[in-house]
This record gives sequence, structure tokens and C-alpha cells, in this order.
Amino acid sequence: MNTPAKAAGPINIEPALTALAAALHGEGPAVELSIGGDGALVVGHLETPGCDDAVAVVRTSGSTGAPKATVLTVESLAASSMATALALKGEGQWLLALPVQYVAGIQVLVRSLFAGTRPWVMDMSQGFTPEAFTAAAQELTDKIRFTSLVPTQLQRLLDEPSPETLAALRRFNAVLLGGAPAPASLLAAAREAGVRVITTYGSAESCGGCVYDGFPLEGVSVRVEEDGRILLGGDTIAAGYLESPESTDTFFEEDGVRWYRTSDLGSIDDDGRLTVLGRADDVIITGGVKVSAAHVQEELEKSDGVAAAFVAGVPSAEWGQAVAAYIVLADPAPDAAPGAEAGDTAVVLEQHWHRTLGVLAPKTVLAASGLLLLPNGKPDRLAMTAELKARHQGK
Repeated sequence: MNTPAKAAGPINIEPALTALAAALHGEGPAVELSIGGDGALVVGHLETPGCDDAVAVVRTSGSTGAPKATVLTVESLAASSMATALALKGEGQWLLALPVQYVAGIQVLVRSLFAGTRPWVMDMSQGFTPEAFTAAAQELTDKIRFTSLVPTQLQRLLDEPSPETLAALRRFNAVLLGGAPAPASLLAAAREAGVRVITTYGSAESCGGCVYDGFPLEGVSVRVEEDGRILLGGDTIAAGYLESPESTDTFFEEDGVRWYRTSDLGSIDDDGRLTVLGRADDVIITGGVKVSAAHVQEELEKSDGVAAAFVAGVPSAEWGQAVAAYIVLADPAPDAAPGAEAGDTAVVLEQHWHRTLGVLAPKTVLAASGLLLLPNGKPDRLAMTAELKARHQGK
């Protein structure tokens, strides 16, 4: 049975809160949230064979393939909520500024239910805007306030912010930032503006962010396999996928601990801090040389005139794979002539990278006004890779 909610203005989360509360108390079936064609919230109820304590089914973002239906249980959500409260030094009121159907959004509702607080919903009917975010943040009444954002959203809030927006951001006890790597320049700008940002790492399979500023939350274990693959363990790990609950390649038990094998590469330093190095499938083999797409992206974003970048490998008859970059221009490149067009700026940057980066330099560059994004604010890797492939083939 589906229960539609009113679409005008902010979505009505009452049906979702009611259904989630029932599932958390074992009095209702698992809940799956979605947004209908008219923009209204739809509360679906699903059977989860073999998992009697399922609370929510959350689809992964699908940034690298078909979304998977991840089953989150009472135990995993309770462990996540408790660990989050310990890390944030308290429970408070949450502002929902992300799509509610993804794990970061649904966690705003679940954490609020556990805390006994009332979440406030931002009006996203016109997309994410600083004005709508500020108006929603000003409605919060609790002294302890939290919100979750993706880097693109925080960047928009800090680009020439109004005094009201800055004041609203500074009143949050913590702004959780996840979903994609946060550029160092963005984190520095947030600190300079007095915004308390905590970077998070996790996924639907771990009930969302379970590593804060590089360190695992209470009850969460992190390790890195010999091939560099990150493993997350503990009570926050999901029961599995609805379509393949017995998958042992991704989920497995070891010495009484449930583990999730991620698709990311990382390293752990002597202090126990995790550094995410990029996706395992981000390694580009070009001319026999292994190149990290994440590392190249980081180097490109250090360039003056580049606001954001996405790097991928594309098929190449000459190199096997070629490094290709989808870039968002900010100010003109330092060597660009006054009044230069975006295409001219991209050419200047491309020439500069060939001089300075060597084999790491992208052989195809596509300049755009913004990265292509999924509804949850994550980069749409598949769409941008497809455009880069088409651009490279056309050269």
C-alpha cells in the first residue's frame, strides 16, 4: 500500500515518521520512501523475507550502476543513532536538506525519532537554494541543531553568502558533510566562516556516515585489506540487499562481527585515521601506467580557475584507456587573455596540465557550468563518463 503526501511546498513527512516509528517498535512492515511524479512523498511498505526486524529499505544512489535495495534493521539504525549522538555530544533538532528517500535523508527522520525531537523540512520544490535553506534553518527552535549536506550544497551556501545565511550556518552545532569528497578549499572556507563541519564517510550499507573526520564512530570498526579495499564493521552494518540477502562477497560475518566490503580504496595512519583514496574501479591504466582518478581530480582542483572536477578513464585505441576530465570553471585561468571564452580557458588549462602533470594530464577535457548530479546531490559518474567517452571518440 502506498500513502501519498501533499506535494506543494516542503514535503509532508508525517506519514513517513508514523510508518518509521511503527517499524522501529516492531508494529509495522519495513518502509521504503520515494518521491512521486508530482513531487509528493510516497510511503511504501515492503516484505523482507528472512529479516523480521527490518525497518527501512533504502536504495543506493546508483552512481556507478543499478541501485541496490539495502535493508536496515532496528539494531543497525539504533546503533547508528546512538553512535552519532555520542560523536556529536548530544541529540537535537535536525534540518532535512537532502532527498528523504536516500540514507542521509531517512537518517534525519530516524535520529529525530530516537531523540524525540521534531525535524524541520526545507522546501526543495525549486531545488536547493541558499534562500530556502536559510528560511528553513531559521525555523529551528531547539538549542542543539544539526543538518546533513553534500559538498555542492555547502559550496552554494558559502559562495557570496548573505549575513542571514552565515548566521544560520553558524548556529548549527554540526554540519555533517558527506556523499562525495570535500575539496580542501571548501573545508578551509567553512572553517574561516565559522561553520562547524564534520566530514563523514559511509553508505546506505553502513546506515550512512559511520566515520567522522577520518575516525570510526563508537562501535564501528574499519580495516583495509591487502588490495587497499576499505572494510566497515559493527552493528551499524545493514542486513544485506533485498534482492540477494545471502551475498557473501559484500557482507560477511567474522568472529561475531558483521562486515561490509566497500568499493573504495583507503589507508589508515598510525593514529587510526582513515583516508579514502578513491574507488577501486577508479584506477585508470593508460599506456601501461596505473593512474588514480581521485588523485588526478585532486590535482586538477588545485588549479586556479577550476571550481570542481570529475576524472574518469575512457576507451582509447592508442593508450588502452585515456584520462578524461569533466571540469567546472570558476575564474579564468591565470594565462587566459582578458575576455577569453570558457573554451579558451579550458584549452589553456589543458596545456598547463600537460606541462605540469605529464602522464597524469587528461587527454580530453570537457568544460561545463556544473557537474552532473544525481537527485541526492552526488556526482552522476555514469552520465559524466558517458559524455567524456563521446567527447574523446569525437576528437
